[in-house]
Amino acid sequence: MMEHEKIFIVGDIHGCLDMLKRMMDKIDWHPNRDRLIFLGDYIDRGMNSRGVVDFILEFSEISSHVQCLMGNHETLFLNYLEGGDIDTFLHNGGIETLDSYNRGGEFDIPPEHVSFFRSLHTMIELEDYYVVHAGLQPGVEITRQSQDDLIWIRDPFIFSDWDFGKKVIFGHTPFSVPLVMDNKIGLDTGAVFGNRLTCLELPDMIFHSVEARELG
Repeated sequence: MMEHEKIFIVGDIHGCLDMLKRMMDKIDWHPNRDRLIFLGDYIDRGMNSRGVVDFILEFSEISSHVQCLMGNHETLFLNYLEGGDIDTFLHNGGIETLDSYNRGGEFDIPPEHVSFFRSLHTMIELEDYYVVHAGLQPGVEITRQSQDDLIWIRDPFIFSDWDFGKKVIFGHTPFSVPLVMDNKIGLDTGAVFGNRLTCLELPDMIFHSVEARELG
């Protein structure tokens, strides 16, 4: 890590554009210096998936230090776009995503959004951490981890005290507050379920959060 460099890692957003905007207003991210990592699941369930992707792309245009992971919901969306499993996508919040891309009754996804989904990382290695969407398979070497596990794994990883060599920062499985264990840190705090969006600031290990706003 360069001197004075900070790393900000943002948990699962799920179309909650208002919460993402408030989070970016809250943290002290300097685009010319600090890394900004998103853990995936930008879309589905929330009301503005398209807006979330547009917002992240704006940050990518002003900074070369923005990195985005592939979430399982992006995987489902890509499968849908390629004519694959439609039902699973729709049953996991995909209807809200399609609504956000509706323009005059037509499905309209910009080419830059498709490119964004196809360019997402499956793992980012930092000096002291592995950063993934879902987790790692205990007992498997880092170089042999499957993409399916990186994007989908839950219980075998969550309930494991396996030493992966570095602490694992992940999203995917929602908790009411960040999960902090000796071998892992979970940052999905259920933004789309009315709880909060969480961002971890490194190296100082500061957790930033914004609460969901009540409707009505």
